[in-house]
Amino acid sequence: MTLDLPCGAAATHLLQVAAGIGALLVTASLAGLVMRQTAKNDRARHLAADVTARVNAWWGMAVVGLAALLAGATATTVLFGLISFLALREFITLTPTRRADHHTLFWAFFVLVPLQYVFVGINWYGMFAIFIPVWSFIFVAIRSTMAGDATRYLERTAKVQWGLMLCVYSLSHLPALLILPFTSVPGYAGHQAELLIWLLIVVQLSDVLQYVWGKAIGRHRVAPNLSPNKTWEGLIGGALSASGIGMALWWLTPYGPWYALAMAAAATALGFAGGVVMSAVKRDAGVKDFGHLIPGHGGILDRVDSLIFAAPAVFHLTRYYWG
Repeated sequence: MTLDLPCGAAATHLLQVAAGIGALLVTASLAGLVMRQTAKNDRARHLAADVTARVNAWWGMAVVGLAALLAGATATTVLFGLISFLALREFITLTPTRRADHHTLFWAFFVLVPLQYVFVGINWYGMFAIFIPVWSFIFVAIRSTMAGDATRYLERTAKVQWGLMLCVYSLSHLPALLILPFTSVPGYAGHQAELLIWLLIVVQLSDVLQYVWGKAIGRHRVAPNLSPNKTWEGLIGGALSASGIGMALWWLTPYGPWYALAMAAAATALGFAGGVVMSAVKRDAGVKDFGHLIPGHGGILDRVDSLIFAAPAVFHLTRYYWG
C-alpha cells in the first residue's frame, strides 16, 4: 500500500469530518466565552480561563493534525515522528543523565526514532512491530555498557528503554493505522485517516469528560497519591460518555456500532491507565507537568499520555479482527 494523498470520496469525507470538528471547537470556544462572562467568583474565573486555554490549544492541534491528514499518510507519519521526538525529550529530561549516556541518547533520538517511523512509512509491519521492543532494547543495553560507567547503570538504561517504548513505539501505532489494508471490510480502503480521527476523538474526549464529570460529582479518588484529580465518578462518567460518542461515530471506523462501543470502552479504559502510569512517572520525578510547550495542557507527554496504551491496543485488535 502506498502513502498517497486522500482523493475522491475519501478526501471529501475527510473534509466533512474536519468541518464537524471545526463546528465542535467553535461550540467549545463559545462555551468558554460564556463561562468567562458569567463567572462570579475566583474559582469560576480560574475554571473559565483553564477551559479557554485548553480550547485554544485544541484549535492549534486540530489545525496541524487535520492539515497533516489531508496532506497524506507520509506527512502524518512525519508529524507523529516529531511528536515522538519531543515526547522522548521531555521524558529523558525528567531525570539527569550522565556523560556516559550521551552517545546512547544520540542514537536513540537521531537513529532509533527516525527508523521506527521509516518502517511505519514503508509499511514494513514485521520490523515496525519488533524494532523497539527487540532490536533497540538490545542495542541500548550494549551501547550503554560500552560507555564503561556502572553508576546507576540499570536505572539509566531502563529510562532510555522505557522512553523509547512509551514515547516512540506506542505512539507510532497511531500513524500505523493509516497503513492497515482493510481488505476484509468492503468500501473502507482509503478511509484509514477517519479511524485515526475516531481514536483521537474518543480518547481525548474521554480525558475532557472525565475532568468535567470529576469536577461536577467527583468524590472518591482513584489514586490519590498519584493523580488526586482523578475520581471514580469522573472515570465512570467520562468513559461511558466517550464510549457512547465512539459508538455514535461508528461510521468513521471499519467496526459496526456495537463493536465500536466495545473498542471505545477498551480505548478509554487503557487511556485512563496510561494517564495514571504517566502520573506515577511525574510524581517519581517530582514534577507536575512534563513540560510547558502547549498552553493549558503542559507538555507533549501530558497531552498524549492517554494514547500510550490505547494506540497499540486498538491497532493490534483492529489489525487482527478487521485488517
